[in-house]
Order: sequence, then C-alpha cells, then structure tokens
Amino acid sequence: MSAEFELIDRITRDLSVGDDVMLSVGDDAAVLRFSGDTVVTTDLLIENVHFKRQWSSARAVGRKAVAVNVSDVEAMGARPSSVVVALAFPKDLDQEWVAEFEDGVKEECATAGVSLVGGDLSSASAIAICVTAIGDLEGRRPITRGGAKAGEVVAVKGNLGWSAAGLTVLQRGFGSPKDMVAEHLTPSVPYGQGIVASDAGATAMLDISDGLLADLGHLCERSGVGIDVDTSLLEIPDGVSRVAAATGKNPLGFVIAGGEDHALAATFRNEAVVPKGWRVVGTVNDSGAVTVDGEPWEGSAGWDHFA
Repeated sequence: MSAEFELIDRITRDLSVGDDVMLSVGDDAAVLRFSGDTVVTTDLLIENVHFKRQWSSARAVGRKAVAVNVSDVEAMGARPSSVVVALAFPKDLDQEWVAEFEDGVKEECATAGVSLVGGDLSSASAIAICVTAIGDLEGRRPITRGGAKAGEVVAVKGNLGWSAAGLTVLQRGFGSPKDMVAEHLTPSVPYGQGIVASDAGATAMLDISDGLLADLGHLCERSGVGIDVDTSLLEIPDGVSRVAAATGKNPLGFVIAGGEDHALAATFRNEAVVPKGWRVVGTVNDSGAVTVDGEPWEGSAGWDHFA
C-alpha cells in the first residue's frame, strides 16, 4: 500500500459513510449519488496565511479546513455530503502533526455530518491544504447571492466578531478571552442552518468569511441592491468588548468588519419568516451600497487577500 493511500485510508477508516456514497476511497475517484443538483466548492489553507503552527494545533487546522469549506455548501442551502482533502507538507514535518491533523479532519467531518471520500498527498516547503466540499440540494433551488430585493430584511446566524477578536488576542500575545481564540482557530459553523434558511424562503445567502460588511457588499453587487445595517440590532459579545477595550479599538469594528466568522447571512421577504435563532440586523434597499445606521462606514469593511 502506498504511503499516500495508507494515510487517506487511515483518515477515512473511522468515518461513517453517507447513503449517497456509492464508492469511497480505494479507486481513482469516488462515486456519489444525489437526489438533486450538486453543489461543489473548494478552499485553500496556506501556512502563515490562514494559520500559524505556533498558534494552531494540527487538530485545529484539520477541523478548520473542513469547516470553512462545508460552510460554503451551507450557504447555498444544500445538505453537505462529502469532502476531499489534499495535503502538502515539508518532508521533515513531524508525523505526529499529520496524525493530529487527521484527528481534526475526522472530528469536524463527524460534526458536519459529511464523509471523507478521497484526497491526495504531496511534499511542499510549507503546509498547504486544499479541501473540496460537495453537497446535495435534494430538489431545492440553490440560494445564491443574487436574489435579494429592496424591502426585505437581512438576518444572520452564527458568531460575529469572535474570530477577529481571537486573532487580535493571538497577535498581541494575550492569553484570553479563550473562547475568542478558540473561535478563530476553529470556527463554529451553524451546520444545518443553510437548509433551515432555504426552507424559510431565503432569497439570497452567503457565508461571512471576509467580514459582515464586505460580504454584504458582495451580496449587494450580485443582487443590484443596497443594505443598511442597524447597529442597535447587533450583539457585541463581552469577549469582543474586552479585547476592544484592551487594544483601544472600536468593538463594533470586530462585529461588522472582522473576517473568518463563517456565520451565515441571508435576506428574507419580511421579519415574520426569519427562522428562529436568526438575528435580523438590517434591511435591503435600492441604494446600491452598504451603509451602517444610514451612513457610509469609515473603517475597513473586512478582509481582502490582495489589498
């Protein structure tokens, strides 16, 4: 057995395989069977860009690699089904790191309810991870970024600002709040809520990876609308407030412009149809821009890899 197949086989051995997996690891490709249209997405995690080994355990990296990809499937209103993981790492990397990475992948796959059906290995000068996630719409229509209309409401599900606060804690060498740090290292994706939003009639949806304002801007661009965020409707967690106070920053900035939240944001016809547990944070208008309390936001709107 090749080292490559042995590793992938070891990762998948203890994972339950869904009913839609007709053929898993062992051949040149997996075979899946779905009842509806298929959603496919992929993401890269690069060492020292998306994670640092001095901050993140291998287990946390494995969990994050799965979570950030499955989040995109959720954002389309699909049922996450399977993932494929490609891993490249330096030849002198401690094998314990690889073993712990496997554990993290297994753990998050189980949490997300997905099967690992394949992958690849290679050597590289730094750790690089590429995960492809696959989902089944099960006869539903895909919820894209392009369906929002003026007069609707915007609601979110998940934690806002926690990841950015956690990153600030790590950058400053602080030890707490630990829950903020944990959220940055392994995002809490609201699994299952993409279908909940779809069934409630969501008109547009996306996951918040760049920051609330930045991602709402993507939605506005695709839908040809504007959105006004009402800060009186936002929750500023105590941990975010503590980090902001310690660093002299505006806590609101963490919540509306912090990246890597991986919460879901969606538009709905009116507040009455917003699912339980979702928080209304604003309204859709025809301005063509994202505003905060009716005014342009003066600070950063979120993360941009190439800025």
